[in-house]
Amino acid sequence: MELDVHKEAASKMDKTISVYKEELAAIRAGRANPALLDRISVDYYGQMTPLKQVGSVSAPEPRLLVIQPWDANLIPVIEKEIIKSDLGLNPSNDGKLIRLIIPQLTEERRKDLIKVVKKNSENAKVAIRNTRRDAIDKIKKMEKDKELTEDDRKQAEEHMQEITDKHIAMIDEITAKKEEELMEI
Repeated sequence: MELDVHKEAASKMDKTISVYKEELAAIRAGRANPALLDRISVDYYGQMTPLKQVGSVSAPEPRLLVIQPWDANLIPVIEKEIIKSDLGLNPSNDGKLIRLIIPQLTEERRKDLIKVVKKNSENAKVAIRNTRRDAIDKIKKMEKDKELTEDDRKQAEEHMQEITDKHIAMIDEITAKKEEELMEI
């Protein structure tokens, strides 16, 4: 039995997982990934603009990111924003390109990043459980308003739990992959 409540909750849970994936993409794993720079915005003619909209970002080598702005006047602005960010990267430029060398992660830094990943994972799970709780409250209200029978309510709650379990398992799988990626040398 699929109710609108289930569809709405599943949609919110999918959104939570999508946000979680974006958070993980910003955690560098010692390998060059253009997604590392997704959160960086630069002042482009008085407007804060995402970096990927003012130039191309590529990873030509496993430990190197190259930013090629479409407007060469932006190079100092981009460098300043990268230095200000919490990425810990030092940009170098040749007047046309900005190169970011991704340093090897230390064992201690890897463990710290895994702690951050686990914290983000737990936050995503809490968000999913909150969505489940809200959906079950709506289901109970539907029973109270005589829109559902008691058996239908129980069945709807069980279905809601199945949806929740599926999304929690997805988060666990994504977390395990990221941890594995972080521990790669």
